[in-house]
Amino acid sequence: MDTVRIGIIGMGNIGRFHAGYLLDGKIAGAKLTAVCSTSPQKLSDYATKGLRVFANGDELIRSGAADAVLIATPHFQHVSLGIAAFRSGLHVLVEKPIAAHKADAERLIAAARAKPELKFAAMFQMRVEPRYEIMRRMIRGGELGTLIRINWIATDWFRSEAYYASSAWRATWKGEGGGVLINQSLHQLDTLQWMIGMPSRVRGFCELGKFHAIEVEDSVTAHFEWPDKSTGVFCASTGELPGTNRLEIVGTRGRLLLENESLTHDKLAVASDEWSRTAKLGFAKPEIERLKIPFANAEAPHATLTQSFVDAIRTGAPLRCPGEDGLGSIELANAIVFSSMTDRTIDLPLDSAAYEKFLAGLITYSRTTKRVIESSAEDFAKSFRK
Repeated sequence: MDTVRIGIIGMGNIGRFHAGYLLDGKIAGAKLTAVCSTSPQKLSDYATKGLRVFANGDELIRSGAADAVLIATPHFQHVSLGIAAFRSGLHVLVEKPIAAHKADAERLIAAARAKPELKFAAMFQMRVEPRYEIMRRMIRGGELGTLIRINWIATDWFRSEAYYASSAWRATWKGEGGGVLINQSLHQLDTLQWMIGMPSRVRGFCELGKFHAIEVEDSVTAHFEWPDKSTGVFCASTGELPGTNRLEIVGTRGRLLLENESLTHDKLAVASDEWSRTAKLGFAKPEIERLKIPFANAEAPHATLTQSFVDAIRTGAPLRCPGEDGLGSIELANAIVFSSMTDRTIDLPLDSAAYEKFLAGLITYSRTTKRVIESSAEDFAKSFRK
């Protein structure tokens, strides 16, 4: 295939963002040919550019106007649209999360596996940021020794009441499936398990509507335990200012600290466990070398993942973020909420059927009503890099 024809389903903030770089010719071997939205006013500009426009995703999928779709709709629609696309022989790139809950994610993954000739990718753009690629390489290469502790404070996701009032589906169990965990800090949860692996146990503490008039979590603290006995704490919030983004990973051979666009490696001359066993003095410590690790920002991380998707279709190149990888982050987000609201520690893997039933109950008994207020235009892209 010389040129991959791409259709975008969902023309909200992120859909329009993807359309922008596709229309600007930033993706080699690809062409935006169709867009879809249930809001007709969002389509007129694209029709004048010669694109085919559709009122719903199924129409676009069946139209023959695209070889691949980029799904950028509210969360609960990702799975039904993705499955329909696979059944129609289309390649699929899904915005995060790949589903609102683990059971649905498993259904989408099963549909993708049933069509191995089709490519399935997810949009977790933090995976192509050099800072995280460096950290993952160091961790997996053993430069930190045996991991001991992981702390990630991700509270720089501030959102105003206007943000939550901008769409009826936002910050509801029915429309989004959760709050800060499934929308904003899902990126950090994905990056965490991509770098370190999945924990084996989760204890979550979620506060629902602590800062906003919403029914879902906007403040979270979670404790993780990994199979190797390392532990971690994860904090996320959309109500804290100025907010913090600090990731600290400690092992027996040193520490990585990422904060304020700075990555530091504190390297131990002797591993801490070895020193503890062999030192002759009670307060003695090994020498510690502090190294600043330089890195650049990814130039266009979303476009990089879209290019990877297109290259996989055209040449069989490996995907930078396979769609199946989207399961880990949604499982962690679900497990934190499930743990908090049932007041117990959750062993992973999460029982997806149990959580699906639990979430259905939250949706059924929700009494939240929202007054939607159209927000003023602002630079949506400012929220991307974390």
